[in-house]
This record gives sequence, C-alpha cells and structure tokens, in this order.
Amino acid sequence: METPFLATARPTRKLLGLEWPSHVTPAERRSLIAGGLGWMLDAMDVMLYSLVLSNLIQVLAMDKTTAGMLNSLTLFASAVGGFLFGFIADRIGRVRALMATILVYSLSSAACGLSNTIWQLALFRFILGLGLGGEWTAGAALVAETWPPEHRGKALGLVQSTWAIGEMIAAAAVALILPRFGWRAVFFFGVVPALLVFWIRRGVPESEIWKAGAEQRKTSLKELWKPGTRRHGIIATAMNAAGMFGYWGLFTWIPAYLSLPLSEGGRGLNLTQTTAWLIVMGVGKWLGYILFGFIADIVGRRPTYIGYLLIAAGLTPLYGIAHQPLWLLFLGPFVAFFGTGFFSGFSAIASEIFPTSIRATAMGISYNVGRGLSALAPFTIGFLAHTYGLGYAFFLTAAAFLVGAILAFFLPETKGKQLQ
Repeated sequence: METPFLATARPTRKLLGLEWPSHVTPAERRSLIAGGLGWMLDAMDVMLYSLVLSNLIQVLAMDKTTAGMLNSLTLFASAVGGFLFGFIADRIGRVRALMATILVYSLSSAACGLSNTIWQLALFRFILGLGLGGEWTAGAALVAETWPPEHRGKALGLVQSTWAIGEMIAAAAVALILPRFGWRAVFFFGVVPALLVFWIRRGVPESEIWKAGAEQRKTSLKELWKPGTRRHGIIATAMNAAGMFGYWGLFTWIPAYLSLPLSEGGRGLNLTQTTAWLIVMGVGKWLGYILFGFIADIVGRRPTYIGYLLIAAGLTPLYGIAHQPLWLLFLGPFVAFFGTGFFSGFSAIASEIFPTSIRATAMGISYNVGRGLSALAPFTIGFLAHTYGLGYAFFLTAAAFLVGAILAFFLPETKGKQLQ
C-alpha cells in the first residue's frame, strides 16, 4: 500500500521534472554528453587566456587595451565561426560539424603556446574563435533536436552548465602548470579536447530530425529573411549581444580584477586566493546554468531569462565597489549564478523559434553575431579601467544586462514546442 508521503512526492517530483533521468534514451544521453563535453572543453580553452593574461601583459609587453582587444578579436571570430559552421551543420549534419569545431579550437589553443609576438597570438586566437562559435551552434542544435520539449530546457541547461566546469578545470590547470612550466605549457594543455573527437565519431548518433529531411532539404539563406524569422533573428541577436556584452565585459576581466594590485585598480589577491575565488564563482555559474533549465521547463523560457538578467544587473555594481576579499567571495557566486546562468535560456529560445531547415544557421548567426557585437566589451572595459578602475567599469556591464532583459520581452514564449 502506497504511503501518503509517496503519493504526494510523486506528483511533486513530476512537477519539478525530477523523474526525467529515468526516461532518457541512449541517443539523448550521448548527444547530451557530446554537447556538454564539447562546450566544457571549449570553455577551458577560452578561459586559459584570461587566466594567464597578467603574464602575457608582461612577457609580450601588452597594455590592458591591447589585451582586451585580443579577446575581442576571438569573440568577433566566433561570429564568423557560428555562421560558417551553422551552415555546415545544416548541410552535412550536427555531429560531423561538432567534431570539426572541436579540432579547430583545441589545435589553435595549443598553437597559442608557440606565439612569440602579439600578432602571432592574435592569429591563433582568431582561429580559436572560429571553433568557439561553431561548437555552440552544432552542439546546441544536436541536443535540441534529440530531446523532447518537456525536458529540452533541462538538457540544454546541463550542456550550458559544463561551461562553468570547463572554467574551473582551467583555473585548476593553470594553478598547477603555470608556476612550474610557464604560460606556454598552459596553452599546450589546451590540445586535450581533440581526443574527444574519436569518441564522438564512434558513439554519437546524428539527429533524427535532421536526417529525416536531409535528402530533400537544402539550406537556403533566403529563408532567414522571411518576415517572422527575420524579426525573431534580429531581436534574438540584439538580446544576445547585450547579454554577452555584460558577460564578456565582466568575466574576461574578473581574474585580473582579483589579482592585480590595488594601485592598478585590482583587489590584490594572490594566486591561491584568486584561484579559490574563481572556483567558488564557478560553482555559482554551474548552479545557475543547471537551475535555469528546471525553472524554464516549469514557468517558461522568457520569464526565467528576464529574471536572471535583471538580478545580474542589480548585483554587478555591488561586486564592482566591493573591496574586502570576504565580500568578493560572498558576492561572487551570486553574480556568477545570474550573470552567466541566463545563457541556458538562449539555446532553448533560439532552437524553438527557428525551423529545422535553417535552425543551426539561424542559431549560429543570432548567437555568434551577438557574440561578435559583444566583442567590444573586453576592449571597452579595459579602456574604461584606465580612467575609472575595473570595479567602476563593471557598471557598464550591468547596464548591458538590463538592456538584454528588456529586449527579451519582444520574443515569444516557446515552452512545450515540438520541433519538426
């Protein structure tokens, strides 16, 4: 006989989406692992640059403006990569495109360790950006098309959450490698993701939705200009640009903000403290990504997305004016939770507002053109830091979060939508 507790608990578990792991198919599980690992290792490779930035500034004689510009170059390249690999994913399939992007970003990350000049480093960071933009496009499309609508938000949230894990791996790797072997070895470590390609090739099936129409369907860029698609694409791109301006402007500079001396606008934490503070923030990011998916599958994509950005806009200025290490440690996870967790919403929203025939292309353009436009963020924050300090420069990123929340009001709610 069932107890009253179990009778009450089961509907509650169903409402919260906690029963979904028991119904996952092999294809769903493998697509989730492939997308998640690809995104996690992508984050690791991107974060390695930020974590050795203070060393690069000294070794290559860069100022803060140039250092920020190099990261902006990577973000700009991601816009090109998102369009390029999105088009490729619509033509040859999500899985093959995903493998290609992982090879691009991992090999170019390792090549950064061979740089002897700023121009060489810039070239390799640009190539890395191509893979960065393409990986999200192919991986998000694969997961979105494999998972059912009632669990799509959670699945994409799990994929997005691996970004935080990748950043924590990068922080730990730098703490172990940098003091012993130097910054070049840190970049050489970035080749590790290339090994993932072998497993994806053998174990990850192609999206059935994509295969169903692959022979009859040819990607046409004219479909992007249909009235409904065009409107959604423009709003999604602008919304993503604002949110990413806030993210990249803030989190590119947080490692330097924590570690630079007070005389240079930083907070003067040592390497051990900086690593610990970043790992704690990484936990906040991970929880933010994960919980977004659960909340969005219950209350909807749009209200969850807007709520995250509004709270991030309120917390960021407080973080920027904090001086005591304990306050930075306390506020950091909350800033990270909301200031990065909103990313889980974009993949769910974008995958559900575009048709299958151009889904990867449209997602790639809206996500990565938005990221390309946000490429001004690291440069702008670095420029403002010269006059106002990094803490006060972060106020601009708070304004960007607010703009992103406002733009989200103009997109439709897509919770429960079946993909075809």
